[in-house]
Amino acid sequence: MPTGEFCHPPPLPPAPGAEEEEKWVWAQIKAEARRDAEAEPALASYMYSTILSHSSLERSLSFHLGNKLCSSTQLSTTLYDLFLNIFSTDSNLRSATVADLRAARFRDPACLSFSHCLLNYKGFLACQVSCSHSYEAFLYKKKAYRVAHKLWTQSRKPLALALQSRISDVFNVDIHPAATIGKGVLFDHATGVVVGETAVIGNNVSILHHVTLGGTGKSVGDRHPKIGDGVLIGAGATILGNVRIGDGAKIGAGSLVMKDVPPRTTAVGNPARLVGGKEQPRMHEDVPGESMDHTSFISEWSDYVI
Repeated sequence: MPTGEFCHPPPLPPAPGAEEEEKWVWAQIKAEARRDAEAEPALASYMYSTILSHSSLERSLSFHLGNKLCSSTQLSTTLYDLFLNIFSTDSNLRSATVADLRAARFRDPACLSFSHCLLNYKGFLACQVSCSHSYEAFLYKKKAYRVAHKLWTQSRKPLALALQSRISDVFNVDIHPAATIGKGVLFDHATGVVVGETAVIGNNVSILHHVTLGGTGKSVGDRHPKIGDGVLIGAGATILGNVRIGDGAKIGAGSLVMKDVPPRTTAVGNPARLVGGKEQPRMHEDVPGESMDHTSFISEWSDYVI
């Protein structure tokens, strides 16, 4: 458990505009990188090349992603130019990036700093380069997307799929470039996460490792789950088919869900059932995707046995 200055994230300024918030977070990242470089000389060159030598968050992120995803046949400079062009021309995309940084920093007690997330959190990195960022954009048919999804909608599907494959190889995270993902999303650990082509994930959702949002077979069309705002999905959960997980719902670790889950309820088990019973599910008032509380249902589960 971290101690001292790393115990609690620093307070963010109250309700800033998107541009001001982006500048503030970038200033925090640079300050953290300077601190870490001074405290650990072995990291000084790394901090300079990935953060301190760059003038903006989008340049730093584009550089880092380019180096992470490059290969013998795809140069880091080519990827850098591709990423930077998309990040620098889409303010909504940058706003989503900042929201995802905040989600990791404030929800995950293992996240030491914004810079730690930017450099080391593969769920964050995979999300930035994989998919659409705006759940509202999905609902209202607007066009504001992350890198691979933007390429997908620009009919550059071979490049989008090539990026998806490379992301899967490097990060062990498989997110289809057509998937739609909201702001403030935390892929905690992220290893083994699979998100299908027509899946939709709302805002302020938290998803742990080895989660699958998949289809039920060979059906085509709209065939993947729709995850509402503020949902928490526990490790190893599998949600299959075009089902709706309501706002503020909680899916217990290892559960198999193939039916709709009402808002603000908890589903557990294989096959999953609602805690409290199908007719009278127990409701909760918190936002599980933000509180990260995986255990509150246990004391209310009358037939729980260990």
